[in-house]
Amino acid sequence: MKRWSRKLLIVLASALVLGSSAAALPEPITQQTPDWALQGKGEMRWFGFQLYEARLWVPSAASLGARPGPPDGHFALELQYARDITSQRLVDASIDQMKRFGAIDEQRLGKWKVALERVFPNVKTGDVIVGVLKPNQGAEFYHQSRLSGRIDDIDFARTFFAIWLDERTSEPELRKRLLGLPAK
Repeated sequence: MKRWSRKLLIVLASALVLGSSAAALPEPITQQTPDWALQGKGEMRWFGFQLYEARLWVPSAASLGARPGPPDGHFALELQYARDITSQRLVDASIDQMKRFGAIDEQRLGKWKVALERVFPNVKTGDVIVGVLKPNQGAEFYHQSRLSGRIDDIDFARTFFAIWLDERTSEPELRKRLLGLPAK
């Protein structure tokens, strides 16, 4: 093997290893909590078309000795989109999914919809949105590594992240992959 091709192979291998590290999370998140571990990842598909790849990150200290399953407390959910999706479509799909988790009055859903409209931009193929659960506070959202907004409502945050992590999710196989549980 030629010297330059061996170097290229080493660089590519390093990029793959580094590409799966917490360096993918936005800097403001890693400044607050420096060490993150990937708990699991999976793809969301709809009628065979990939919508996004999801990754669930937990603080490294929380992952030490932890069993696979729902994280306790602080975590980050990263979604990398495989297609263009409008903000309104993201908001409407989120609200529809949130309705699955119990009796939420229309007034509260209306407030949550307005809040999501503030924090969710239109996304293009390759864009990344990261949602961070802030225990006892709510959620922060980052688009392309920049803070797009906060929703200071813990009930909203629990219900929003339940879309992926609750046992009643509409995507149980994705949930299993995110939580590091054995999938089918």
